[in-house]
Order: sequence, then C-alpha cells, then structure tokens
Amino acid sequence: MTLIDVVVFDIGGTLYALDIQLAREIVDMMPITPVPRAPPHIAGIINLRGEITNILNLNRILNLPEHENEETQKIIVLVAEATGGSNVGIIVDNVRSVIQVEENNIESMDTSFSKEAFVKGIIKEKSEDSGTSGKTDLIIWLDVNLILEDLNIEEL
Repeated sequence: MTLIDVVVFDIGGTLYALDIQLAREIVDMMPITPVPRAPPHIAGIINLRGEITNILNLNRILNLPEHENEETQKIIVLVAEATGGSNVGIIVDNVRSVIQVEENNIESMDTSFSKEAFVKGIIKEKSEDSGTSGKTDLIIWLDVNLILEDLNIEEL
C-alpha cells in the first residue's frame, strides 16, 4: 500500500490538495506589491526574508470566484525545483492540513478532462466530523506541475 503526502487547502469552500514535496513552506498572507502590466493570474510580488517571490492567484488560474478573507488566506511557497528556479507562491483561502492518502482512496481522472482542469485525481477522505455517519470529503488533487507548465512559469 502506497501512501501519498498532500497539503489540503480550500478555495471558495472547495477542498484541494497538492503534493507535499512541492511545498517549501506555508506563510501567512502579507502585503503583495502589484506588478505593472502583469497577467491577471500574477497577484504581484512579496519580499520573503530578503527573497523576491512571485505570487500567483490560483483562483484566477482555475477560474474560481475570489474571496477576500485575508484573515485566513495563506501563501504556499513552492520549491524552486518545481518552478524552474524561480521563487513562486500561490494564494489559497486557508490551509487545512497535511494528510497521508492511501493510493486506493484516489480516483483517477480521464486524461482529456484532467489535463484541461489541471486535476491529477480526486481524493476520497473520511470526514473528521462525520462520526459514525461515514461521510467522505472529496478533495481535488491539483497537478501543480501542469499548471506551472501551462503558465510557462520559468519565464517569470
């Protein structure tokens, strides 16, 4: 049985996940400096401990409604290996947890659909607050590498 570690976060009340090895760190929301003439998916830049970090707006990339609840918003900073050496972070509404998922709890997606939607699969996770009802949360497992590839992120 293979276990996969993922970071679970939400955007607009929907649960999403990304591979833990892609996340360098998770930081609280901080002021973002807009970049003139940047594409809409680039929220701007931040100075993270002396390093200029490009911040991507995941809501815009995924065509999701934006929520401005900055109290819970976080920035997931990605590892440089995933971003072609650039410092890149993504804005999420809230980070829920880091979980281990059994491979048999992941539903694969049809490749034509998953490539367009940047989805690796759907994670079926027993809900913590379900008690004995056995409610299952569906978590959309994002293919962050595909998102970065689609955005030509190494050009940042």
